[in-house]
Amino acid sequence: MFKNINKDEKIVLKDQVEYQQGQVISKTLVQNDKVSVTIFSFDKGEEISSHASGGDALVTVLDGVGRFTVGGKVHLLKEGETLIMPKDVSHAVYGQEKFKMLLLVSF
Repeated sequence: MFKNINKDEKIVLKDQVEYQQGQVISKTLVQNDKVSVTIFSFDKGEEISSHASGGDALVTVLDGVGRFTVGGKVHLLKEGETLIMPKDVSHAVYGQEKFKMLLLVSF
């Protein structure tokens, strides 16, 4: 079930979460035992440190440029680009510049 978002109306995902200086902001849209959908904004230089997920994680950058380190390999993604981070593989996310992303985790 979707939450925290208007239904039956056109939206722009990157407008659903704002930038805040010195912070990573998240807004959960779906959370259950099969899938999680969250949008994030990262201020430049902010990060989520290395961790692993219990499901495959698909990220799509909605605005700006983010740096994703997956299993030791670094990927720079810009608006419109997508990366899949495999289940149980360590990954980290860093604001190369201010950026927003959509995260979908399938368990």
